[in-house]
Amino acid sequence: MSGGGWEGFKREILSWLKALVVALAIWLVLRSYLVEAFRIPSTSMENTLLVGDFLFVNKAIYGGEFQIPFTGLRFARVPGYAAAHRDQVVVFRSVEDSTPNLNIVKRIIGEGGDTLQMIADTVYRNGRPLAEPYALHLAVGSPPEDPMRLRQIREIQLPRYVGPDPASYHPTTHDWGPIVIPDDHYFVMGDNRDESYDSRFWGFLPRAHVVGRPLFIYMSVDTRSFRIRWNRLFRRPV
Repeated sequence: MSGGGWEGFKREILSWLKALVVALAIWLVLRSYLVEAFRIPSTSMENTLLVGDFLFVNKAIYGGEFQIPFTGLRFARVPGYAAAHRDQVVVFRSVEDSTPNLNIVKRIIGEGGDTLQMIADTVYRNGRPLAEPYALHLAVGSPPEDPMRLRQIREIQLPRYVGPDPASYHPTTHDWGPIVIPDDHYFVMGDNRDESYDSRFWGFLPRAHVVGRPLFIYMSVDTRSFRIRWNRLFRRPV
C-alpha cells in the first residue's frame, strides 16, 4: 500500500471511529434522559404486563441522570416535569444493596403521608378499600409463610406502624398495617400479588429511585411457545 493510500485508509478509519463515538454519545444521552427499552422478566405484574413484554420507558417525565451502562455510574441529574403518584405503574432502581443496578416495574399503592393497611388481601388506603381490578390472587389455599420472611416484614413495618399494640404486631403478606408511608417515599406492589417481591418485603421506595413510566409495549413474545403476541403491541400499561 502506497503512502498516500495508507494515509487515506487511516483517515477513513478515524472518520468511522468519530462517527461511532458520536452515535454512542447520542445513544447514551437518549437512554439516560429520554427513552429506554425495558424487558419484563417475571410474572409479578400479570396481567398488566406479561413475561416477554418489551417496553419503551419515558425517563424524561421524572428527570434523569447520565448513566454509563454496566458500571453503575450516574451523574448530571436533570429535573423532570412531573411526579409519580398513586396507582401509576413505574420503573425504578432497586433499593437493595445486592442489586443496585436492577430496574424493576411495580404499581404505586401509596405515597408519602398515606396510611396503608391490607386485610385479607384487600388494600385500604387512608381508611378506604381500593378497587383494584388489575390485582391477581392466584395462590390456592394459604400455605405456611416463611418465618424469616415474616420477621423481615415486621422489622420493616414496625417503625411506621400506627396500630393500637405494636408489641403484638405480627404482619403477613396478606394482612398488615396500618402503616404510614414516610415523606418522599412510595409503597409499591406487583399486580400479581402472590408472585411479587415488593414493598411488603424490602420496604419503602425513595422518590429518587423512580426512573420512568412505561410508554407502550413495542414487542411481546410468548416465551413458552415463542410466538409474537400481536394483540399486545402498542398497549400502554395502566
